[in-house]
Amino acid sequence: MGISLVSYQGAKKSARDGKRKADLEQIRSALEIYRTDCKTYPTSGNFAALQSELVSATNANCRGNSYMSQVPNDPQSPLYSYTYVYVSPNLYYLCTYLETGTATSTHCGANCGTTCNYEVKNP
Repeated sequence: MGISLVSYQGAKKSARDGKRKADLEQIRSALEIYRTDCKTYPTSGNFAALQSELVSATNANCRGNSYMSQVPNDPQSPLYSYTYVYVSPNLYYLCTYLETGTATSTHCGANCGTTCNYEVKNP
């Protein structure tokens, strides 16, 4: 019984991590379409502002366009969260904390509810 409980908990962590990775890929895809239309990535300083911008763009080049109907949050929000870091018109990072991960994100620090250990950036 104890072994199956540990196995079940590990499977739940892996499933949440899979959702996190899929969410970041969805957001990354929306950001690429946004950049094509708006000529830059959103310059928002936090994830909540990014969510708002992807749902209803305020950028002068693409005002009013919608790139996602709803931007996902971490499956265990508010304990953990996604982070967006705008670097330049051509570079950003999306970060999260993976429960089964061990690496450290060097671009997002401890902004994921704990130390971010997974990141994606523009292709």
